[in-house]
Amino acid sequence: MAGLPWASLSTIRVRLTVALAAALLPVLLLGILQSAIAFSRERANLQHDLGFAAERSAATARARMEAADILLQTLAPGSVGFQCAQRLAEVTQRIPGYANLIRFDSRGRVACAAGDVPADPGRTTRPWFQQLAAGQPLVITRDPGSPYIQEPAVLTAVRAAAPDGRFDGAFVAVIRLNSLEPSVSDPILPAHSEVALADAAGRYITETDPRAFTAQLPADLRARTRAQGSYVWYDRDAAGQRRVFSAAPVVGETVYVVLSARSPGILSWAWLNPLSGILFPLLTFALALAAVTIVTDRVVIRWIAYLQRIAALYARGRLTVRPVQADQMPPEIRELAETLEDMADAIVGRDASLRDSLAQKDALMREIHHRVKNNLQVISSLLNMQQRSLTDPAARAAMSDTRQRITALALIYRALYQGPDLKRVDLRPFLEELTAQLVAGEMLHGPAVETVLAVDALVIDPDRLAPLALFAVEAITNAQKHAFRERGGKLTVTFTVRGEEAELEISDDGTAPDDALVSSGVGRTLMAAFARQLRGQAELVRNASGGITARLVFPNPGAQPERPEHGDGNQAAA
Repeated sequence: MAGLPWASLSTIRVRLTVALAAALLPVLLLGILQSAIAFSRERANLQHDLGFAAERSAATARARMEAADILLQTLAPGSVGFQCAQRLAEVTQRIPGYANLIRFDSRGRVACAAGDVPADPGRTTRPWFQQLAAGQPLVITRDPGSPYIQEPAVLTAVRAAAPDGRFDGAFVAVIRLNSLEPSVSDPILPAHSEVALADAAGRYITETDPRAFTAQLPADLRARTRAQGSYVWYDRDAAGQRRVFSAAPVVGETVYVVLSARSPGILSWAWLNPLSGILFPLLTFALALAAVTIVTDRVVIRWIAYLQRIAALYARGRLTVRPVQADQMPPEIRELAETLEDMADAIVGRDASLRDSLAQKDALMREIHHRVKNNLQVISSLLNMQQRSLTDPAARAAMSDTRQRITALALIYRALYQGPDLKRVDLRPFLEELTAQLVAGEMLHGPAVETVLAVDALVIDPDRLAPLALFAVEAITNAQKHAFRERGGKLTVTFTVRGEEAELEISDDGTAPDDALVSSGVGRTLMAAFARQLRGQAELVRNASGGITARLVFPNPGAQPERPEHGDGNQAAA
């Protein structure tokens, strides 16, 4: 049983599938490699495009703020005087993103404004105002020192000068930060991108979709953008999805534009590109394996299984069955079926020949056993005639013993040729007939003897039957001589099978002298020799009836020897 899993792995179906898989494996690996290269290239392009989009978005926002310089310089001459506030208010309404336009004098006081301006006593001390007073023409700042609007904004200031060139204040445009935010519909942005503005502390100012951004920007964002102009990195958004981010400065190092786009993994990329390089090789690989499996089953395995069933019927002896579906098989398997059919015909012919030979051998063996039995009977008759001519009682007794032994051997040969098996004899009827012949032969010359037989069923071969029968002859003859000579009695023959041992007991109820148990005559010597021949033990003991019991214990010839235990490997080899 331990070999079955390995046997199932060596079938034709498995071998063909493995061979095809090995042949197609380079194609599959090449397709996967090409897909991986394409994925890496697309990923690199996404990083490049997103970084470029961040830089361009930041540049667009900076250009818009710098354009405020031209606007402020254009509006500067009319920023003081009658209807100044009305003109500035019209400009803020017409240009989106401008929250307020303000004209400050050299002391930081409001000279004109499109809207309300919060009070700031320290305006002249603010860094941006000081820079303008020092001669810088344009200042853009995220932190003007005072909130000019109730939302994130950038302050763009232009230096105002008197005709003699002295500092005459500033013209300021307050620009809403969300107006600087790139549109997500901008074609320069990758698909499904989101946009945000963040300050230098890493906090988001505005976001198109808060779920698409991280909770905190990288700590080295300022240093990265200062060195590279833009910074691209990968991280997980608030929803836990992996995305690619890029950032670029908009207002110095205080405001940054941040872009967020999907970061496709290899599986999601393959799902979005089903025919690109992974699915197609896998599909080809699977279809090829399925085709080989189906063709193998229909063309090879199906017919081999059919021939296996035919061979199983042949193994059970049904050799007349023929593979009638051989015409539908492939030529190679059809030749195998024809060979199998020829083999069945040859086996039928050889089986018939062997049966004839076996029948002739059986008849010959029976004839031989019959003739041997007849010859032994002739010898027994000659001995009987010789016995009658003798006058010495001892010689007559010796001749009688010899004749009885020959009669037992003749009975064995008769049982062989008359029985169904030439190699086995049923012990029960044999002992019954042997005992009957021995007792009946002496009843003509002495008192009657009652026989009681109790014999267990056992089929025994002639090699063991001969010493067993001769032992019984000696035991019964001794009982007739010593126990039944004067008054008869009862003879008990018992044969018992106990597992691996068999026991034959022949008992009489006569009165035997004490020296009968220790005598060393010819009969006692023969009984010991017959016991050794059977690899058993013989003994004579006095029984409860006062008579003698001859006992023979020997290995049971019908017991099956125990098979040695083997491991799984030996069982599989067997």
